[in-house]
Amino acid sequence: MQQCNNVKLRGNHVALRNKTMQRGIALYLALIVMFILLGIGLGISTILIGQIKIIRGVGNSVVAFYAADTGVERVLYAIRKEGYCSPPPLLPVQPFIDVALGNGATYTVTITACNGATTIDSKGTYQETRRAIEITY
Repeated sequence: MQQCNNVKLRGNHVALRNKTMQRGIALYLALIVMFILLGIGLGISTILIGQIKIIRGVGNSVVAFYAADTGVERVLYAIRKEGYCSPPPLLPVQPFIDVALGNGATYTVTITACNGATTIDSKGTYQETRRAIEITY
């Protein structure tokens, strides 16, 4: 009869008991590894979702900016080609209020005349993102 770590080893009975204990440890280790991998996966997905929102916001910002640019260009065209005269200061121009574009964006233009200078302020909106352009000539 052998003795190891205050455990008496008697044939197959002790060997079977050690295998059962090792299987239990393997189960715990597998669960710990799964929880660690789950935590890493959730962390990465949280970061990716945040980045996707930022990228979507940048795309919406570009569309809103181009909507504002379209408003400025449309008013400049109306002034130069159609002989459109600017209204009194700080009033939105009636034909250029909430003009809808084909992609769902809108723009509103305000023309201000002050001391011989004309200021065109155009605000573009796309999916709750707003951008503005102001020119003075």
